[in-house]
Amino acid sequence: MPDPMSDLVPQRAPSPERPLQGVTLLLVEDSRFACEAIRLMCLRSGARLRRADCLGSARRHLQCYRPTVVIADIGLPDGSGLDLIGTLARQSPRVPALIAMSGDAGAGAAARAAGADLFLAKPVENLAAFQQAVLSLLPDRPQAAAGDAAPFSPDRAALRDDLAHAAALLDPQAEGDLDYVAQFLKGLALSAHDADLRAAAEALLADHGQNAAPLGHVNGLLRDRLAASAGF
Repeated sequence: MPDPMSDLVPQRAPSPERPLQGVTLLLVEDSRFACEAIRLMCLRSGARLRRADCLGSARRHLQCYRPTVVIADIGLPDGSGLDLIGTLARQSPRVPALIAMSGDAGAGAAARAAGADLFLAKPVENLAAFQQAVLSLLPDRPQAAAGDAAPFSPDRAALRDDLAHAAALLDPQAEGDLDYVAQFLKGLALSAHDADLRAAAEALLADHGQNAAPLGHVNGLLRDRLAASAGF
């Protein structure tokens, strides 16, 4: 069904400056930092954004309203975003635009096979590229004005929250899924342009928790970054 809040929001026509005016977007993303960048781009573009941090939350959102666009991260705490995309791709009426997103740049083929119309590799932070990606799937809308090529810089407090979340999941008492945490950290490192954390996350993902060194290295980097961000 349509977004029940849409009748309460004054409707404006899309324009080159706000080409996504009237678009409702559901973002299924477990990283607050990555989500914040897309939230800012939606705000600049005129789109209304709802966020779900897992598949369960996304499905609850979809019981209430039908968005124009769904962007789903592939690696989620309770499963793969490709499962959600596959379900939505088979529904009738279909969500007009289904977009998969991942820190794994090689996941595009799997995303398209699942039913995604488009694949975005992280980081997603360029306003013009984001607008063009969405507009390519909504051909009846006006083209965007020339956008700022500078990347959006989300609130660093959101980055700290993600780092703290990952550290908590890596606590031995939490019994977290190491592969999930490693994939989460890889995506976070890409969004934060943190090459050292990305390399450590990739090493942990390749190791699958078989050896202590990769996990210890990741924990050390997380401690350092959390200490450095204490003022955020």
